[in-house]
Amino acid sequence: MRGDRIRKVVIVGGGTAGWMTAAAMSQILGEMPDLTIELVESDEIGTVGVGEATIPQINLFNALLGIDERDFVRSTNATYKLGIEFRDWTRIGHSYVHPFGFYGLDMLGIEFHHHWLKGRMAGDAVPLDVYSLGVVAGLAGRFAHPSPDQPNSPLSRIAYAFQFDASLYAKYLRQRAEALGVRRTEGRIVDVVQNGETGFVEAVVLSDERLVEGDLFIDCSGFRGLLIEQALQGGFEDWSKWLPCDRAVAVPCENSDDQQPLTRSTARLAGWQWRIPLQHRTGNGYVYSSAQIGDDEAADVLLANLDGAALAEPRLLRFKAGHRKKAWIKNVVAIGLAGGFLEPLESTSIHLIQTGIARLMTLFPTRRFDDIEIERYNRLTVREYADIRDFLVLHYHANERTDSELWRYCRETAPPEGVSYKLDMFRRTGRVIREHDELFTETSWLAVLVGQGAEAQNYHPAADILSDAETLQRLAHIREVVAQTAAMMPTQNDYLQRQGSASNVTLRRAS
Repeated sequence: MRGDRIRKVVIVGGGTAGWMTAAAMSQILGEMPDLTIELVESDEIGTVGVGEATIPQINLFNALLGIDERDFVRSTNATYKLGIEFRDWTRIGHSYVHPFGFYGLDMLGIEFHHHWLKGRMAGDAVPLDVYSLGVVAGLAGRFAHPSPDQPNSPLSRIAYAFQFDASLYAKYLRQRAEALGVRRTEGRIVDVVQNGETGFVEAVVLSDERLVEGDLFIDCSGFRGLLIEQALQGGFEDWSKWLPCDRAVAVPCENSDDQQPLTRSTARLAGWQWRIPLQHRTGNGYVYSSAQIGDDEAADVLLANLDGAALAEPRLLRFKAGHRKKAWIKNVVAIGLAGGFLEPLESTSIHLIQTGIARLMTLFPTRRFDDIEIERYNRLTVREYADIRDFLVLHYHANERTDSELWRYCRETAPPEGVSYKLDMFRRTGRVIREHDELFTETSWLAVLVGQGAEAQNYHPAADILSDAETLQRLAHIREVVAQTAAMMPTQNDYLQRQGSASNVTLRRAS
């Protein structure tokens, strides 16, 4: 048995990032000999908690932990999510949905959208949205789990995620992590002890002068970057040139009758507003550029556009789009907001925590902290942030709005090279390109390219194996099947009750 094993992991900060890390690490590494995991957090320090919406990969994380979905949904006041609706992003009055899952049915070995493009050129103006069960069911407020035993049904390939109370999720994971042996220490960190020769972090100092020593430190301290930035000066790559929104104001409100299993993003003059319906309340926020609107005015805009009465005072958040130049330095790994921030436009905040944990588990070090492992972790982390950045920039850049300085600026600013390339490829050939193993699939890029008004001039030549008449007939049949399937699905509220996932009244009031 090797003698240079990590024996003490210290997680600095709780919240979603800290407790996701603690739960996953204790689940995967809990049987390692002599390994201790300690999480240090202070009740004096609040957590950001704006990310209440997720993407389907959260199912993999929950499955890794052996979480029962019904219990998880009930315990976190969760609702289901089939995609994100974008209102007024392309132009005022226009909307589209970025769905999970797929559109239509691939035919002749080529992607469905090439047949849809051919149909449009043959005079069929039906929008892409109606070929997605996620879109049709989501807008109708309906939900059901995938049915892989029905391979000919669009329900066999529907994909879903969750919208939940992030603070309740952190509490839920804390219970699991502590049951697996994670030790929680209450305390406010006031200093960091580093080795005078190597610069490695040896301990954190609490306000009552206690020392918490460790071999590996995970920085989950949020925007402060207590270890990665304040102690190790990791540096920050600023992407506000492309993503100029730098503030958000958030407030929960009472639920309305509109309980679609969708997150909603509505473009405003100086940014965009999120709407996340949970079982017990609706989460709302206005992400905006402080150069375009003041904080008080932004709060007024948000409060004027709620579904129901506000349940708290608006909370202001300041941030900058970008990432730490290195997420892993010496014996410190930054996960969550300590490592970077990309606005929650596509619900990627929790996913970035998840993938950061997964990379760390794959490259889990010894006390030698080999440079080759650290370099790979940092390189893959930067690439993932850049991939997600490009997808977010597409929403801003490909707009037709002329009613505010923000939208004109975003349209006129040259996007990153990858965005320009994908836009050009789609416009000229109708092809949707997914590089390496980037997070967002061809379906996702297609949804936003088409939704934001990009027009393809061509389609795959193989689509012409079908005549125009047969293409139009098949398109009509596919959308008919999608509509019929959605109509047979239960409403989300009925589905939650039926499977025993509706939260109880006491929990609803408590949170």
